[in-house]
Amino acid sequence: MQSDENRFKTWMQTKGATPPLGSWIMSASPLIAEAMGYAGYDWLLVDMEHSPIDLAQTTSILQALSGTPSEVVLRVPWNDPVMVKRVMDAGARSIMFPFIQSVDEARAAIAATRYPPQGTRGVAAMHRASRFGTAPDYLARANDQVAVILQLETPEAVALLPEIAALDGVDAVFVGPGDLSGSMGLLGQINHADVQTALRDAAQAARRAGIACGIVGADPAKVRSYIEMGFSYVAIASDLALLMGAAKTAAASVRGQAAPQASGSAY
Repeated sequence: MQSDENRFKTWMQTKGATPPLGSWIMSASPLIAEAMGYAGYDWLLVDMEHSPIDLAQTTSILQALSGTPSEVVLRVPWNDPVMVKRVMDAGARSIMFPFIQSVDEARAAIAATRYPPQGTRGVAAMHRASRFGTAPDYLARANDQVAVILQLETPEAVALLPEIAALDGVDAVFVGPGDLSGSMGLLGQINHADVQTALRDAAQAARRAGIACGIVGADPAKVRSYIEMGFSYVAIASDLALLMGAAKTAAASVRGQAAPQASGSAY
């Protein structure tokens, strides 16, 4: 199992000079996830929203990553307290919620991650998170180790950033560039000047609000540009995107063709 300290939560609180670097796990393969855990990333996000990863696979992936240096974030498919309860019992403790659109939705997400009286998380004694009942004082300590990350993916949600950041229990926000571009009428046009301006404004709004703000980019150059904008934690592509990029480049090289352009329009 990972250490008792949730390093991702600590990083979000300290907001150091070097943004923690992550990537997405979408392949549904515990073996690939474990390999990614040794690839030099500070954190890895297990994505249940935009991948075929189900609860049983999530548990296997969490087990595979538990012995690696990477800290784990789990993105649930929706702001659903039942799913949150199940993934937390499986061992997830840094939870990302997609498509938060209001302060009330943000409050509901926070409550789903906390045991009473701070929240509404259902209580069980026997599960992987408690080390099957052997972790000392798990119920008393669990709330303190939870990290909540809320995704803001429309201009309306980004406008609420100061109010959402002020809620007790929010550790970080995350701007989804793909959905933001779509909600702006610029679907897939992440590099459009208006989208880039909106992303920069969000990063700066988060800085003023004193909360960590993250983002994902398709390639190293894009991720570096996001760091320059002021994002405080970043991710590059996903296990599948990195695999496909290397696979396509290798095939093109053997055939004497130019390396294909990185796709990654979803980012």
